[in-house]
Amino acid sequence: MEALRIQATVKTPEVLFDPSNNVFEIKGKSIPDNAEDFYTDILYWFDDYVANPNEETVLKIDLEYFNISSSKRLLFLLYKLNELADTEKKVKVLWYYNEADEDMFEVGQDYAFMVKVPFDFISYTLNESSLVQAS
Repeated sequence: MEALRIQATVKTPEVLFDPSNNVFEIKGKSIPDNAEDFYTDILYWFDDYVANPNEETVLKIDLEYFNISSSKRLLFLLYKLNELADTEKKVKVLWYYNEADEDMFEVGQDYAFMVKVPFDFISYTLNESSLVQAS
């Protein structure tokens, strides 16, 4: 299966889903003018992936900010992870958040409550333009 690569823009996150290297990441900001259009290819790609997944899938989500329409599409993606969990594959979400941004931590907790996939919460601090992992 070919990897899905979408470069980040000012309004959209970087997306890298590469099953051959077991990399599944969404990173940046997600405030597209039309979230449905932006996430359609991502969700279709993930449908194909669910049909023939790796033994383990770890989705890393590191979003600075996202709008309401993006949050709905992210939830759809997390529901697709539920489908993988139902097939007894190992599935996990790594939810990265700036430790100064309590709202992003709480949103991650809300998502974790809505799906049956386990979440690990990883806080970080920004230190002079470098990322320092706190936990």
